[in-house]
Amino acid sequence: MTTPPKRPRIVYAGFATLRHSGGVHVLTQHVQLLRASGHNAWLWLPDPADRTDWIDADVPVVSGATTPIGSDDLLVLPETPTIHGRDPAPGARKVIFNQNHFYTFAAGPAGPDFPDWSPAPAMWAVTAESRDVLAAVLPHLPVYLVPNPVDGELFAPRPTDRPRVTWFPRKRPREASLLKALLHNDARLTGVDLVELVDTPRSGVATTLGTTTVFVSLGHSESFGLPVAEALASGCLVAGYDGGGGHELFEAPGVWRVPEQRPLLLREQVIDLLARATELAPLREANREWVLDRYSLARTGEALEAVVAAAFERPGADAVAAHPAAWLGALGPHFTAYA
Repeated sequence: MTTPPKRPRIVYAGFATLRHSGGVHVLTQHVQLLRASGHNAWLWLPDPADRTDWIDADVPVVSGATTPIGSDDLLVLPETPTIHGRDPAPGARKVIFNQNHFYTFAAGPAGPDFPDWSPAPAMWAVTAESRDVLAAVLPHLPVYLVPNPVDGELFAPRPTDRPRVTWFPRKRPREASLLKALLHNDARLTGVDLVELVDTPRSGVATTLGTTTVFVSLGHSESFGLPVAEALASGCLVAGYDGGGGHELFEAPGVWRVPEQRPLLLREQVIDLLARATELAPLREANREWVLDRYSLARTGEALEAVVAAAFERPGADAVAAHPAAWLGALGPHFTAYA
C-alpha cells in the first residue's frame, strides 16, 4: 500500500484574545479560504487555552511555544513583534503578513537588511498604500497585496426606528471622550441614539452598525480600517478620519473626510448628514455595493492563491519555529496607546 504524500502546511502564527480581534479574525479567514481551496492551512496559537469561542470551529489550531516547520511548509508571521536579527524559524520558508505598516518597526530599529532572517521573507500587505510604503522602505523584500475581505452577510442594513450615530473610541480614547460630550450636549441631537462601541461582541457590532445612520471613523495609524469597511457594508454614511492607510475606503460614495483632530468640525458633519439622511439614502446603498465589490471573500481568495504559489517558489528547510509571542515584551507597555 502506497502512503499518500504529506501535504505541505501553511501555518499562520497568531494571538487569540478573549474579545474579538479584527487582525486575528483576518488570519482565520485566510485559513478558511485556503482550506476551502485544498490547502493544508492552520492557525498557530502559543497556548491551547488561547482558543476562544469567537474563533470558528472549522479553523484548525496547532498550539505551543514552538512547532516544527517542514522544508515543504510555509510559515506566516505577523508584522509585530518582528525584531531585527531574531529569526523565529531559521531556514524555514517564511512570509510576514503585515496588517499594519505603522507597526513594522514597533519592536525596535531596523538594519539595512531588515529583518535579517534566513532565508529572507516575502511580505504580504492588505492595502495598496501599505504595499507601496513597505516596498519603499524594504526594497530588498518582495511585497504582495492581499486585500482584506468584508463579511457582507453579517454586516448588512437592518430595520430601525430611530437615527443612530456610532463610533469606536479605542484608537483615539481622549478625543473620543470630547466627541462623546459634544454630541450628548448638543440639543440638535435630541432623539438621536448615540452609541459608543466598547468591548462589544462581533454580532453586537454588526447589529448596531446595521441600524446606524452615521458611523464616525476615529481611525489612527491604520493600514486598512476594518470598522469603516464593515460600516460601509452595513449601509452607513461615514464621516471622520481615514487613519492614513485607510484612505482608499474614503473613496466610497457616501464618505466624508474631516480634518484631523477637529472635533467641532466632526460634530457639524455628523449633524449635517443626519439632517440629510433621507436625501442621502441612495448613497448608503451605494456604499454597501462599493465595498463588497472591492473587498469580497472571492477576491481575497484569488489573491491568496497567487501569493501562496509565489511563496512556495522560495527556498525552505526543516526548522523548529518559536512563536512570536516570545518577543511580545519588546513592544513595551505603551504599544497600543494612542492620542
